Amino acid sequence: MNRYHIHHHYEVMYLFSGVRGFFIKDRSYTVRQGDLVIIDANEIHKSFDIGIPDYERAVAYYDAHYFESFAREDAERLLAPFKGHPILHLSIQESVIIEDVLKEFAEEITRKPPAYELRLKQLSAELLLLMFRFIEKRKPAPVEQDSPIKRKMIEIVQYINGHYPQPLHLTAVSKQFYISPSYLSKMFKEATGFFFTEYVNIVRVKEAQRLLRETDMKIIDISAAVGFGNVSHFGKVFKHVASVSPRDYRQYYR
Repeated sequence: MNRYHIHHHYEVMYLFSGVRGFFIKDRSYTVRQGDLVIIDANEIHKSFDIGIPDYERAVAYYDAHYFESFAREDAERLLAPFKGHPILHLSIQESVIIEDVLKEFAEEITRKPPAYELRLKQLSAELLLLMFRFIEKRKPAPVEQDSPIKRKMIEIVQYINGHYPQPLHLTAVSKQFYISPSYLSKMFKEATGFFFTEYVNIVRVKEAQRLLRETDMKIIDISAAVGFGNVSHFGKVFKHVASVSPRDYRQYYR
């Protein structure tokens, strides 16, 4: 998994024990034992410690090609959980069902009985189908009330997401939102798990990846379009975040 947690596959995480902070797209959540985290492809996300370090989880990744083996309507059902709310709080009964599926995953991988690969494919679809059914039977969840500082951090994240082509310096942004740079730096890290500049770079690289995949723009023009002052700095940051150069990334995904 890319250490900056932006990738082209879909991700499902189940927390067996413990408590974690999770930043997904533009806000943070508290994830507890028995919760499912459902992350769409190409979504910025990060898990971080919120004071309780010990935890146990299971993570499943789905490549986009996995869904091509299903009829369109079935694929849409299996993908539906990734288009909704990213946190699914399970009942005790639902947790037992999910844990049984995950435990069988582990047994099949460990023991490797005859045709275990086929069973893993079946279990992969079963996990998504269960999530789809759990979500379908729920009423709309009540909107959680965020604290004032959390709302402020959400505003700042959304501001970065919408203004990444422009200069985004900690001092200037802190003035715009009427808080001190040191306080913004501290609270931003606590709320999202990212450092301020780190998050700005990730947002810019995410958009650069899209342009590399979907357009024929020159790399120097992409660098300017996503907010980097020079192409050399862009190349260094891109490789640090994506683990490959912009040129290699385009060749791989085109």
